[in-house]
Amino acid sequence: MSLRALLYRRPAEPKAIQVVHDKHIYLVRVRRHRQARRYTLRIMAATREVVLTMPPRGCLKEAKDFAQKHGGWIASRLDHLPKAEPFAHGTIVPLRGQPHRLVHRKGMRGTVWIEVAEDGERKLCVAGDTPHVDRRVGDFLRREAKADLEQASRAFAEQLGVTVKHVSIRDPSSRWGSCSTTGVLSYSWRLILAPPYVLDYLAAHEVAHLVEMNHSPRFWRLVDRLCPNVRRAKNWLDSHGTELHRYGLPSARPLPDVPVNGKPRSRH
Repeated sequence: MSLRALLYRRPAEPKAIQVVHDKHIYLVRVRRHRQARRYTLRIMAATREVVLTMPPRGCLKEAKDFAQKHGGWIASRLDHLPKAEPFAHGTIVPLRGQPHRLVHRKGMRGTVWIEVAEDGERKLCVAGDTPHVDRRVGDFLRREAKADLEQASRAFAEQLGVTVKHVSIRDPSSRWGSCSTTGVLSYSWRLILAPPYVLDYLAAHEVAHLVEMNHSPRFWRLVDRLCPNVRRAKNWLDSHGTELHRYGLPSARPLPDVPVNGKPRSRH
């Protein structure tokens, strides 16, 4: 690195700042963006992370002042987010859209299994020590999601005469699924928490992209041909999709990346 570059290199900035409001401390992640024209704040609803974006020539002091000025906004937005539901004893988990009460069976062998009580209550039972409950439930739900989405995807692909190369399960914050030109389909594991017709719609949607890599009228005709519940599924996702991101998060940890409307802006 040249001497000039060393002399004029911007000193390392903190990745986060603290905002104090009503005796509470909120951690705000700071990032610069070359296309930003002003300071902006937003809440990542999937993680409950507070993010402050700075313009390229913005200064940290102004950023801190801006964030502190909107401490009340930060507190209010965080308070109104859906409550996090950790995978712990007593949590109600909507497996395939059906409520299942998570029951920790510490003294039993095995991993995770489903029981249905005489009164019809569905239970998601987890064996093992308490520190392993969260991981075991998460692994179980991912396996179930993988199985259901792979089965639905390959069935729809057969109807269209196309080939699915691979189905992967991830935890994206802003997309339910994606399709690559190489035939790889990727889905959010959280679809296993939705009713089956919602999962089927997403599988039909991504498989249809193997024929039409767009959202043209022809694409939607293919989706309608594969799935009779398109409108119903889309309405469900619009109303309840964000709720799926709160499951499996510790209550002390923030809530998948959904911008909050009404971001405050500075006048800089």
